[in-house]
Amino acid sequence: MADEDDNEDKDGAERREWHRVLVDLEVDYSNADNFLFAYISDISETGIFIRTNTPEEPGTRLNLRFTPNDGNRQLLLLEGEVIWVNTLRPGHPDNINPGMGVSFVGLTADNRHRLVEYIKTFAYLDDPIDDDCEGKEQAQNDERAN
Repeated sequence: MADEDDNEDKDGAERREWHRVLVDLEVDYSNADNFLFAYISDISETGIFIRTNTPEEPGTRLNLRFTPNDGNRQLLLLEGEVIWVNTLRPGHPDNINPGMGVSFVGLTADNRHRLVEYIKTFAYLDDPIDDDCEGKEQAQNDERAN
């Protein structure tokens, strides 16, 4: 309980479990009805923020396609789920970053490794690819399934 209370007093960056880095990457994303193009403005090993004036609803599953600037030039094809949105509110000074937070779903070990290596080009990270990391992701996926 004390940990939850402590988290409520921290700002968003301090509450995050995974380190995010700022990027500017093109991303194509689609769901059952739409195929769209936007930009990723931050990335972590577990998700991205997509800048868009027309975010999808929370819970929407997306097919994501982007190529990190990691020298590999190989396209990443990932699945994600919209976790939260910041809708466009014209004229509101606090609405400078409309878009949606997307959590990766069913990330393979190879794709996770590639994401971590890409993020390490921007920021120092401890080695997050360990049993604890995989256990947390599995617990999150199990929780979503229920």
